[in-house]
Amino acid sequence: METPLITEHREAAARLGEFSGCVLPEGFSDFNTEYRAMRHSVALLDTSWHAVIALAGRDRVRYLHAISSNHIAGLQEGRGAFALLLNPQGRILSELEVYAQSDKLLTLSHASARERTAATLKKYIIMDDVKLDDLTDQVGSVAVEGPRATAIVQQACGLLLNEIPEMSIRDVHVEKIACQMLRRSHFGEPGAEFIARREWLPSLWRKLLTGVRAHGGEPVGMVALNSARLEAGIPWFPQDFNDSVIPHEASLIETHISFTKGCYTGQEIVERVRSRGHVNRKRMRLKFSTAAPPLPGTLLLSTGIEVGQVTSAAYSPEAGSAIGMGYVRRDQHAPGSTMEFEGGTATVMG
Repeated sequence: METPLITEHREAAARLGEFSGCVLPEGFSDFNTEYRAMRHSVALLDTSWHAVIALAGRDRVRYLHAISSNHIAGLQEGRGAFALLLNPQGRILSELEVYAQSDKLLTLSHASARERTAATLKKYIIMDDVKLDDLTDQVGSVAVEGPRATAIVQQACGLLLNEIPEMSIRDVHVEKIACQMLRRSHFGEPGAEFIARREWLPSLWRKLLTGVRAHGGEPVGMVALNSARLEAGIPWFPQDFNDSVIPHEASLIETHISFTKGCYTGQEIVERVRSRGHVNRKRMRLKFSTAAPPLPGTLLLSTGIEVGQVTSAAYSPEAGSAIGMGYVRRDQHAPGSTMEFEGGTATVMG
């Protein structure tokens, strides 16, 4: 899937690449310039990797609550939450961002899982009054994030980010462009994401870019974003969790699971593993001894025995070395545990 902004990026001589099935900008300038913008001013991001699905009808909340892992019925209008779609074995089919609006639930997942997500959401609609509308081909999204993002958002649509709770949604206009603004962060700084119709997205990008540059910011590609999100400890679907793992292994219990909501697909496994008290492997943050990041899939060893595997990695200016994430066997979970990989060592950060 190509970003709706691909013409804009080509005209800007951005480097393009494939990221989990989505063609997005790798970078616009150099890594250091883009990293500084994220940490010291503001970044403009092309976030059109989403599959966007709306659920309408009077049974929409009850229905999504019953098939996903989090407490959707408890969402107030204008608020959002993360959730998962699981298979009966408890493995992760899709990550969802769910936002409650007056007439619908706006649901974001990853484009790489678009067909499976839509099929899973449709699967149990039998007698329920639920209408599913896949909007992915109609919309795109961009985000601003960084220390000066609050000023950009206020100038763009008149809202103050610090007065809006995290994981919230608002209907806004950027000049005459109708958008849905999500208050959410992609790398741990103040940020907002704007969803708009695909035909309006280039104009929205240009308007926000003017404001970003006026505040000393930059458009930022996926390479620098990957570094910053790893520094913040934010996992990505499908790189860091997917249908090869269950939520406990992916370390998503605190953010994506409700243990008070009752039954949903995969709930029996989720509860059984919780009662057992541990899993044999878990996603951990890692610091590498090298500046060059190991490739996803790199094996982690202890005394020559395989004990883990890297899922993602990037150079971190903050750490002065490569950092990343990977699945590590239980006897290596303690912070400070060290493993080897071809070319260096990996230390568990937590």
